[in-house]
Amino acid sequence: MEFRNLTVAAGLVAATGLMGFSAALAFGATNPSVEEALAERLPNTQIDAVDCDEISALCAVQAGTNLFYVDPSARFLVVGRVYDMETRQDLTAARLLQMNPDMLLGSAAAAKPVPDAAAGSSAPSPSRTVDPVKLAALPDNGAIVHGSGKSRVTVFSDFRCGFCRQLAEELADMDVEVVERPISIMGTRALSESVVCASNPKRALREAYRDGAPNKPGQGCDTSGLDANEAFARENGFNGTPVIVRSDGEVLTGYRPKATLEAWLSEGEG
Repeated sequence: MEFRNLTVAAGLVAATGLMGFSAALAFGATNPSVEEALAERLPNTQIDAVDCDEISALCAVQAGTNLFYVDPSARFLVVGRVYDMETRQDLTAARLLQMNPDMLLGSAAAAKPVPDAAAGSSAPSPSRTVDPVKLAALPDNGAIVHGSGKSRVTVFSDFRCGFCRQLAEELADMDVEVVERPISIMGTRALSESVVCASNPKRALREAYRDGAPNKPGQGCDTSGLDANEAFARENGFNGTPVIVRSDGEVLTGYRPKATLEAWLSEGEG
């Protein structure tokens, strides 16, 4: 059971009661041993917080806008949702709501409204998060191009990032060409290599989001484009995924729904 629309997570909070979620929202004390193991095993990932207190036998790890779980030895990494079946709470949704409430609510609380001609109402318009970036120097072999349309966006993503998968689904329904550039936030370098080295990278990308299991890339595959993606991400402070870059270099971090993306892309065409 997954939330296709992230606003459902906010609705779940309201339905179960804010008091019931208050304990789930607070990060516990950090665990130095887990942090040390993560630093060794995920050297390219900036770990912001580790909580080993809330869920027995699992530590919740926040890395930018991403959330995943590891066992106390940090040997096993788990991506997905954790439900408390006794209290009927989605603990992952609660944690994500704490990490970034604007993202889960479509940034309605913080963004200025712009007209939505189709709906006759207002849709949130995301504000710029960093200065425009220049993508021209990035090599083609680090990208998977999919979709088509008059607009073009570059997405820095991680194939085990739930928000990246949901963003990909939104963009697939839009009139836009997507240049997807994988970066390894959650130890997914092998998975990224299997996608860019596949005989059909577009199909491999869809399978990676669906299955999250890498195939062995062929011998002699050039993965230097992935190195360039990750170096670019570090240089520009992209510590989480997804990161969306418009053709004019404007940057938007995190998942956004279709209406917001369309409004943001329209601003770049003016």
